[in-house]
Amino acid sequence: MIIRVHIVGPLQENTYIVGCEETKECVIIDPGAEAKKIIDDIKSQKLIVKYIINTHGHFDHTSAIMEIKNASGALYAIHPKDEYLLNSSDNPGRSMIADFQDPPDPDFYLNDGDVLNVGSVNLTVLSTGGHTPGSICFYTNGFLFTGDTLFKGSIGRYDFPGGDGYLLIQNIKTRLLTLPDDTYVLPGHGPKSTIREEKYLNPFLSE
Repeated sequence: MIIRVHIVGPLQENTYIVGCEETKECVIIDPGAEAKKIIDDIKSQKLIVKYIINTHGHFDHTSAIMEIKNASGALYAIHPKDEYLLNSSDNPGRSMIADFQDPPDPDFYLNDGDVLNVGSVNLTVLSTGGHTPGSICFYTNGFLFTGDTLFKGSIGRYDFPGGDGYLLIQNIKTRLLTLPDDTYVLPGHGPKSTIREEKYLNPFLSE
């Protein structure tokens, strides 16, 4: 399996490229800025972008979608409850991204339990609303892409409109911490972790 990460934009957002070694098909998770850098990497690795997907709809995770979609022809998807954050005054902060473009309308929606196939790689959608109403995570083969739901030693903010702290923590505990302890946590910002570390060391998740 291919996993590549680009740290982009002023908020140092993690954009992930996840793909199949055999077919070279890939999916891009949360392309938040610096579209050219991401496109150049895709070309250099000779990857075929099948999908562009969002863990949620905040601007620092969506700003490069349009340019990458136009360059690759990939299909774009997000959870339906976060569609309102696209092209909307509900998503402030766009002026922070130098190359910001409004994201396109979704080609399809992602709901809990959906599976995206990229060659031999299968990504399962886990609904984890709380940071935003439609926040989701993606799980595949021991790797969990958590967006702004779960970080190393922390959790996502829930003080933005649409946030729900109780729901966020409950979803982390029941949907994410039940995964195998050795699962790698790959968040939307900051360093990676594991489910084991977050289960036992994350102060926001202690009883």
